[in-house]
Amino acid sequence: MKGQIFNPFLPLWEYIPDGEPHVFGDRIYLFGSHDRFGGEKFCMNDYVCWSAPAWDLSDWRCEGVIYKKEQDPLNADGSHMLFAPDVCRGADGRYYLFYALDFVSVISVAVCDTPAGEYRFYGHVKFPDGHVLSSREGEPYAFDPAILRDEGKNYLYIGYCPYPPRHLMDVPKTYTNAWVYRLKDDMLTIEGEPHAVAPSLSNSAGTGFEGHEFFEAASIRKVGKKYCFIWSSVNGHELCYALSDSAEGSFSFGGTLISNGDIGINGIADENDCNGYIGNNHGSIECINGQWYVFYHRHTNRKSFSRQACAERIEISSDGRIEQVEMTSCGLNGGPLRGIGEYSAGIACNLKSKYGTMRGEIPPDGVHPYITQDAPDGEEEARMHIANFRDGSVCGFKYFTREGAKKITITARGKAKGLFRVTDGKNILAEVPVSPSKIWENYSGKFSCDEEKFALYITFEGGGRADILSFSLEK
Repeated sequence: MKGQIFNPFLPLWEYIPDGEPHVFGDRIYLFGSHDRFGGEKFCMNDYVCWSAPAWDLSDWRCEGVIYKKEQDPLNADGSHMLFAPDVCRGADGRYYLFYALDFVSVISVAVCDTPAGEYRFYGHVKFPDGHVLSSREGEPYAFDPAILRDEGKNYLYIGYCPYPPRHLMDVPKTYTNAWVYRLKDDMLTIEGEPHAVAPSLSNSAGTGFEGHEFFEAASIRKVGKKYCFIWSSVNGHELCYALSDSAEGSFSFGGTLISNGDIGINGIADENDCNGYIGNNHGSIECINGQWYVFYHRHTNRKSFSRQACAERIEISSDGRIEQVEMTSCGLNGGPLRGIGEYSAGIACNLKSKYGTMRGEIPPDGVHPYITQDAPDGEEEARMHIANFRDGSVCGFKYFTREGAKKITITARGKAKGLFRVTDGKNILAEVPVSPSKIWENYSGKFSCDEEKFALYITFEGGGRADILSFSLEK
């Protein structure tokens, strides 16, 4: 690879949640929603696509805008946002983009001759009699489509199951399950009957899904001979999976793939004291150059509307089982980062205050630190940093290899006066005094680590608050 790969793996000024990664040819393409830094809603920007060579996951490039919200005839005024999409190559060799406008409850389709070109509107998913899916009373709410073409057949997965169930539309829908529909090769027309894939909280008793019921964010992959259905559970912060021998089920609960707070792993059970500030999650898995990864998103900027794409390496057993993995700063890197060089504070995989963490919007002047940037949305020179770092706040970076570093330099600003204590979670690696400064200043201290692979945690002890821009490990 040309360089190291971090989490988030796209440039730190980019905000792509709901990631659906697909390998087409010799490249990996990331399709997703497009959040706005400082946005007040989910998915405020048009769809863009990023891609990288399958053999070099450090070399991501932006393919540009592939679809604009106003292109859908139901959204000529652009008032609705483009929610989570998915892409599939059809029988005719063209690429089909499936999506739903925010809370319109219609599955729309666009088409393009290439994976990441300019898509054009194609139609709405409908029944043979012409009526649009979810336009009649009692039909499932059309939301978060996932698409799979396998063995000459096309499968569309949808679902939205808020609890308690509530009518969100003028025409009442059902909110009981995730569903799969088979589509004809026109990629628009439903054939046959739908099948339930995963239950909601309202009907999960005795199914094996209890505690991790389907909420939203349907995704589908074929892993060997197994079909792997992926979703965001009622817990919100986690991606779960279920397995089946058939694309239409029945599916058996498998477990949790990842939580954007590491809840459910390493003894963490409390969402108020987990490893990060949690919110909704959406993503999938993909095999890239022989290795499987789970793609997910994290939350930044104190709210739920500036989410960024992350990924972690996973291992899949011969029977399709996948163990939950933790968040790291080096997910696509193939191993730990070098324990030498400068690293942005924006790649922190763990962040919490002295009093733990929280879900949802973080008060601007409260006790909680948060990840943000110092320029408007889309500014490529925007510097991401951790803000409001107070006494007892801790940020964590995983993992590094020992490269003989003897010095650490932390670049910070603010009214903080005290000490940055650097540890690997058990041992003190460095102590760095810090004093107030209105501009970015470098604060250095001696560094020592004997572990071949180590995590790096920075804790502030003192008064006031700091912003942290980066840290450097030096020989």
